Amino acid sequence: MKMEKNKIIRREVVTPCTLCVREAEGEDSRVIAGRAIVFNSPSVALDEDEDTEWREVIAPEAVTREVLDASDIKMTMFHDRQLILARSKGGKGTLSYTVTDEGVDFEFEAPRTVDGDKALELVRRGDIAGCSFAFSTYYYDENYVSRSKSIDERGRAVVTITVRKVLGIYDFTLAADPAYPQTSVDLREAAVPVSLREPDTEAVKAQISAMRDAARGPLL
Repeated sequence: MKMEKNKIIRREVVTPCTLCVREAEGEDSRVIAGRAIVFNSPSVALDEDEDTEWREVIAPEAVTREVLDASDIKMTMFHDRQLILARSKGGKGTLSYTVTDEGVDFEFEAPRTVDGDKALELVRRGDIAGCSFAFSTYYYDENYVSRSKSIDERGRAVVTITVRKVLGIYDFTLAADPAYPQTSVDLREAAVPVSLREPDTEAVKAQISAMRDAARGPLL
């Protein structure tokens, strides 16, 4: 298969995160904080067959402060652009973030809207189990994405796709079905168990198809 190195692939990655409502003295807090991107953490199997499974890792160098500050990032629910909770454009706005050794943390004050109230209630109840982020990269260019293969204890091939550089970040979103098992959703200081069930949406299926095509090409 001929690799199109200049083809930009836009991906949405469901990422379990430490999501919480900050505690506040004397009043109910409306600040939601969490981790939208996890570094060096293999996802659950995004696709598999009898012989092979595919996992993805976001490398720390893939998402820098410079990339984030140059992006227009919308904080949404369920990737629905109509459900905007906060926004950072050019590094400024109602959504703030910090790059750490573990990933990208964020926080925002939920707006006093129906959507803001809904987000707070779902986080407090623990019904939202993670976050997701959308990004784009040159998926077939080894300078942006690398692939490696190993054999697991069952004798199956495990292809690990490592994203090393992204072109831009488009949203952080509150999601119900995390795909990276190293994080969780919680009310500040109180972890909530994470669901590892693979998302089952048409958008994710299309993303997985792109990953699978890339993985079946020659290893970089």
